[in-house]
Amino acid sequence: MDGAQVGALEREMDARRHLLSPAEEMAKLGSTSRPLLAYGEGIHVVGTNGRRLIDGPAGMWCTQIGYARREIADAMSEQALRLSYNSPWYTVNSPAAELSARIAAMTPGDLDRVFFTTGGSTAVDTALRFTEFFNNVLGRPLKKRIIVRKDGYHGSTSLTAACSGREGNWPNFDIRQDRIAFISSPNMRLAEGRSEAEFLDFLVDEFSSKLAELGPDTVAAFLAEPLQASGGVIIPPTGYHARIKAICEANDIVYISDEVVTAFGRCGEWFASEKVFGVVPDIITFAKGVTSGYVPLGGLAISERLLARVSGDNARGSSFTNGYTYTGHPVSCAAALANIKVIEGEGILEHVRDVSGYFAEALNSLSGLPLVADVRASGLVGCVECLADTERAVAGDLDRRLGARIDAICFDLGLIVRPIGHMCVLSPPLIITRAQIDEMVAILRQGILRAADELARGEIF
Repeated sequence: MDGAQVGALEREMDARRHLLSPAEEMAKLGSTSRPLLAYGEGIHVVGTNGRRLIDGPAGMWCTQIGYARREIADAMSEQALRLSYNSPWYTVNSPAAELSARIAAMTPGDLDRVFFTTGGSTAVDTALRFTEFFNNVLGRPLKKRIIVRKDGYHGSTSLTAACSGREGNWPNFDIRQDRIAFISSPNMRLAEGRSEAEFLDFLVDEFSSKLAELGPDTVAAFLAEPLQASGGVIIPPTGYHARIKAICEANDIVYISDEVVTAFGRCGEWFASEKVFGVVPDIITFAKGVTSGYVPLGGLAISERLLARVSGDNARGSSFTNGYTYTGHPVSCAAALANIKVIEGEGILEHVRDVSGYFAEALNSLSGLPLVADVRASGLVGCVECLADTERAVAGDLDRRLGARIDAICFDLGLIVRPIGHMCVLSPPLIITRAQIDEMVAILRQGILRAADELARGEIF
């Protein structure tokens, strides 16, 4: 073996012996390790064994402009040499100030004030903490409940995990909180024979009923992704968000749009809330695509109307003391500014709008295959839902094993899929071409067909 191969084996052993990864299967701790990547370029990553893989999930919904972009690396290097850090409690750096102005120009309505965090979880946590601060300053200490949806995902802090309706993440953690209330996922597969319009009415009525049950004077916020990404790319009925927002406005409830996944081009817009899903929220959270994953950064944009109620003459001596050591980190903000420049300069938003229909059609070409129960897509994020019995709406253990098997086959064929249980999710880098979409979907087709054959032969049970 040459030196590179020896080094790769050493790193694999380091990972087995010392690394605790997210979603670690504890029975296998120390006995296995995840594939070790050597480098990335464009929409591909390459393993230390030389295997070249299409990055179907764009890392974790985030590598918008692809890998190995020198523009980002140069911006980070130049900023690190100029000013590598500043304390956000005492000073401000230029990249953070400029980035806040750029983001304020992108957001809908009057969401013109930006607070930076370290990632998506801390962005959502900060948004929720702001609603606590907001109601305490206004003298409403009981107005603290948060309404969220089943199958939603909002992060990994204690509070954001409690707001995440994917119950598979709950075992062995003390997740439940009395202040969190759940309503249904807006998943048409759960509509039980209702039309889209009827299902929308049901969902809105359910929200109103939950609000009446809890008492409007106790509810601080409604927290929702424009589409439920980790829940399986669940796209709500048309008009859903606007109707819920109207009820929130009538009851002085803060409407938080969690755009950690959908912002910065994933749906063909800087932010998807208004232009794609028809709602102007009170707060928008973001992360992931803001730097295309080159370095951690998150944040939120807050309505000036909300802030006016607890600032200036209305501050009542208060300070918003929430913050992080790396809030507005200069290198991260410099990377984000360079990322925005690339997206603008190469017309990537326009490209996403141009190819998103083609992407949806390519995924829908899988609809007639065995195992395929549903196909959903918006922008450049899609899901192929696979079930052993496609007539059922709820997945079981066999279906989750099928999803894992499809993922493994696709990996061997050169495609990384985001397997969320039985759902095969693809959210590729935004620079993907039509030919690369064809290649990606062709591999997924083979993965589904091979898994179906194995199931028929009794090899998956």
